[in-house]
This record gives sequence, C-alpha cells and structure tokens, in this order.
Amino acid sequence: MRTAYNVDTVRTAERELMARLPEGALMQRAAAGLAAACADLLGRVYGRRVVLLVGSGDNGGDALYAGARLARRGAGVAAVLLAPERAHSAGLAALRRVGGRAVGIDGAERLIEEADLVLDGIVGIGGKGGLRPDAAQLAEVAERSRAAVVAVDLPSGIDADTGEVRGAAVRADLTVTFGTHKPGLLIDPAREYAGSVRLVDIGLNAVLPAEAELEALQHADVRRLLPVPSGESDKYRRGVVGIAAGSARYPGAAVLAVYGALRGGAGAVRYVGPAADAVIARFPETLVSDRGPKRAGRVQAWVVGPGAGDDASAVAEVLASDVPVLIDADGLRLADRDAVRARTAPTLMTPHAGEAAALLGVPREEVEGARLASARELAGRYGATVLLKGSTTLVADAGGGAVRVNPTGTAWLATAGSGDVLSGLAGSLLASGLSALDAGSTAAYLHGLAGRFAADGAPVGAHDVAEAVPAAWRDVRDA
Repeated sequence: MRTAYNVDTVRTAERELMARLPEGALMQRAAAGLAAACADLLGRVYGRRVVLLVGSGDNGGDALYAGARLARRGAGVAAVLLAPERAHSAGLAALRRVGGRAVGIDGAERLIEEADLVLDGIVGIGGKGGLRPDAAQLAEVAERSRAAVVAVDLPSGIDADTGEVRGAAVRADLTVTFGTHKPGLLIDPAREYAGSVRLVDIGLNAVLPAEAELEALQHADVRRLLPVPSGESDKYRRGVVGIAAGSARYPGAAVLAVYGALRGGAGAVRYVGPAADAVIARFPETLVSDRGPKRAGRVQAWVVGPGAGDDASAVAEVLASDVPVLIDADGLRLADRDAVRARTAPTLMTPHAGEAAALLGVPREEVEGARLASARELAGRYGATVLLKGSTTLVADAGGGAVRVNPTGTAWLATAGSGDVLSGLAGSLLASGLSALDAGSTAAYLHGLAGRFAADGAPVGAHDVAEAVPAAWRDVRDA
C-alpha cells in the first residue's frame, strides 16, 4: 500500500529524524536519490546540460546538492537563482566547487531552451498558491522546451496537502519525492502536473505515524480483500445483492448495474424495477421481482438509483432496510439526507463531481478543484462513506481516517454506463461482507483495471468494462 502524509506530519517526522542524524545528512540522502533519478532519466550524464531552478530554502538546497553530484559526473550545470540572497549557501558552495555556475533570471530562458534537463527546486512542500510571475515564466519556458523537467519533492505551485492548483505551476515529466508521498501527488488536478512519481527512501518511515492522510491500494492489498468461496459456500452464503435501478427511459442502466453485480463475487443478484424484461433477456440468471424492494426477498446489500428517474419510493424503501446500501445516480438526488444519516447499516454513496456539487450546494468547478476536501465534506454531512468518481477516484469513510485514492483508472472510463457497472460491482462486494470503505476501494480498483484492459488505448463501452472485470480479478489474484 502506498501512503501519503500531510505537510505538518512530514515536517514533524523530518525534525525527529534530523535530531538522530549528523547535520545535513538528511539533505544529502535526498540529493543523492534525486541525482540518481536524474541520471537514470538522462541515460548518459557526461556532457549533458542541466539547469537548476532554485528558490529559497531546503527545496533549493536539494536541487543544488543534486546538481553538484551531476556536475561531478561531467554534466554542465547552471543554477538559476530566483532569490539570490536567500539561496541555500552550503548547496551553492558545493555546486561552485565542482565547476557549476550560478546565474540570475536574466538569460535564464535561453539556458532552459538549450538544456537537456531542468530541475525544479523553486518551492517546497510548504508553498501555497501559484508561482510568482518570474518563476511562472520560467516554468512555462521549461514546459515548451525539449528538456526533461524533474520536480524536487513536488511540482512547484501545487498544494501538497490538497492537490489543488490555484495558479501557475510547474508541469514535470518526473517528480522525485522524499520519504513519503504527499497527497497532492496522488490527487487531481495536481497529479496531472507531477508526471511519473519516484519515491526516494530517506529513512522517514521509521518516524512517521501509523495512520496516513491518504492510502492507495496495490494488487497485494486488493488480493487480501477479494471474496473467495469455500467448499461450504452456496449462492446465499456468498451473498445476494439487490439492484433497484432502471426505468422505462433508462433500462440500460439496470442491465449494466446487474452486469457489474454479476461480476462482483456475490452468489446471486435480485433485480427490482421496470426493466425486468431487458435484464432477464440479457442475464437469465438474475432473480427478478416487480413487488418493490421491501417484498423482493432477502438480500445482504442493495444498490439503488442508476437510471431510476423519479422513483423516490424505491429509494425510500431501500434506505429503510437494515443491510448495507449503495446509492448512485438518481438515487443521490432522491435520497433524503436525514434518512441516510439515520441509517445504522453502512451506506456507500458514489457521486461524480456534478452530483457531489449538487449535494454540497457548490459549483462543479469547486469540487473538481478540491476533490479531497469535497469527499470528506460530503461524507461528514451524510454520515456515509463517499466514493467520489472522476479523474482520481477518492473513497472517504464516514468515520474519518485515511482517504483511499484509486491508482488504476483510465480516461477511457469516461463513457456512458461505466458508473452503473461500478455501482453493481461495489454492491456485490458489499453483499459479500466487505465494509463500505473496502467495497468501494476494491470496486474502484478492479473497475479501473478492467477499463485499462478493455480499452487498451482505444474507445471502450461500459459493457466491455464489465466483461473485463474477471480478467482484472485474475490479474490481482495471480500477481
């Protein structure tokens, strides 16, 4: 599992670790890892032209010391000092001792245009807001240049804690981060600026707390969560998931939600709604009912809302049940907040940014620009676990704690019906006994992986994604 910690936690851990080490040792560890990553990217260091964009403080110091290491290997290194009077003096002296040079902003653009690699050491993890005009101009030149851009710890101009980008920021090809990931490296919109991310171990894990700000599951974590039937299992012991979805106008939503549920590990799927004929025609193994959720038969979890139109009665009946419930799409609009908060069984809400914005009463752009804060706010308001879909899918638990961020998605999943498949898949995992947090996280992981497999770099339909879920499941199981 990858973890990310906020700035205050990282700084506290760094202070504790520095107290145990000789002076400057921590920065040297960071600089060594940074220089090695730059060398790997360059392939050949000797004769390469490297430009350091150096701000004040330790972030600039990391860049200067890494530049000195590259200069010792034969690179031509020039440091552009954005704040000469506040540049890291020891790092600057180290660079000059091995033949590196320091320049001001004048003439920096030409150096960047001729460089093979630009190292962004402008602002560290404490930076807030966008870059200042001089730095923003150099960042723009670097983005247009042929040089590879490497960010030191995180791209300058992004918010390390929230993933927000409130102005101009560096767009990196590679970010070399130290000790632990920072939330902004995993959450859009900032994640888009980070490029590939390489974590350098500087010994920080020994002093970081157990609970992180963010968690990103990996194959091994998901494998431990996947439900596996035993020799004693039957279809009821494996869990039955109820799907209350679809309408005369949107029967396809019901079909796709059932498709996702059938691929999610539950032993049986019960369908309730007006799209029964369409569901049975495609999936004859489905148990259908026209008597409403209350009288459909026993289930271990419900999915309500995909394509439901204005059928508020089905939503109310499902919310009144004593089993875990997933609310999606129209169900989010029709659900009464007090009824959701009053539930004693787990509730998982799965909005996209537009639906989350409507529930929070804010513009969509505000949710998209502050995804982490929005997911937490929505979970707190409804007392529910929230899976916020989008370019980075976040799962925030009702009880607080670390937010899960999903690393497997692909932009090809932005297609009609994809969310219906995800809802059925997550509902099936709820029925098999996973918690709302684990069901949402596991479903998002498998759904994203299935999207990658199905698309393979080309357009994909929601049914293709559902069809690829078993391949994603086996990929996780066999890794």
